[in-house]
Amino acid sequence: MTSPTSVQQIRVATFNVLTPLLADWPARRRAIAAQIEEARPDIIALQEVDAGPDRDEALHDLLGPGWHAAWHSHTTPDGIGLVLASRWPFGEIREHRLGVTDRAAAAPWSAVVLAEVLAPAPLGPVYFAHHKPVFPFDYEHERELQAVQAARFIRSEIPSPEEHVILLGDFDAAPDSAGIRFLTGRQSLSGISVCYHDVWEAVHPGDPGHTFTPQNPLVAAGDMFSAPGRRIDYVMVRGASFGPTLQARSAERFGVAGVDGVQASDHYGVIAELEVPPRLPGTWG
Repeated sequence: MTSPTSVQQIRVATFNVLTPLLADWPARRRAIAAQIEEARPDIIALQEVDAGPDRDEALHDLLGPGWHAAWHSHTTPDGIGLVLASRWPFGEIREHRLGVTDRAAAAPWSAVVLAEVLAPAPLGPVYFAHHKPVFPFDYEHERELQAVQAARFIRSEIPSPEEHVILLGDFDAAPDSAGIRFLTGRQSLSGISVCYHDVWEAVHPGDPGHTFTPQNPLVAAGDMFSAPGRRIDYVMVRGASFGPTLQARSAERFGVAGVDGVQASDHYGVIAELEVPPRLPGTWG
């Protein structure tokens, strides 16, 4: 566990746990909880969690005690939603809906939640943007527009390039898609450009690192079984002209293997360890 008085490093995770309405949730809940505990995140973005009236109790069942929660405000009609959880308290929490077209507006949880995490110095504060665009394969137009809106929103709220901003979640888009290319600085969209550094790519260049693949038995049994594997779950660090404000020490998938024969989710989680660099990007040593 990180020190409460001085923090140089942070462990950040994202995990789409698959709705509790499918695939033997009591057994999967235990597997999810065990795998999150083993990953030891300080911050975790969770998708497809129980966000109904008993959401705090449901989150406690997955994470245990001592967590602070920043929920997306919208859920599906049956109460499934998203949450960003932190071992440290939150400061200001802001949300921007991503209803960029009529069909995107119909998606119940399409939004980005931007939360200030009051981590100790010299790391903190750190800003986390939990991004959730639309999922259908043929909605890349919406995902492009949503990526642009999310980037503009974050930039307007946290304009200083020296502030630590981590963008994470289930983006439902592969690295070569236009929206991810935009976010990672490979192309402009709508007349703007940004650059968030993909932690997986920094640590594992050339490794596809699929997080949603028919090799996972819950994908093979699900409704998107016929498509090839993709990497669609990300942890990214914002940078400016000279690189990201936090360095990647490690990045791994978790939830790949089952627990006592139980596959936790149709996604694999991503856990990344980040640290404060010895000097600001753009300065000489």
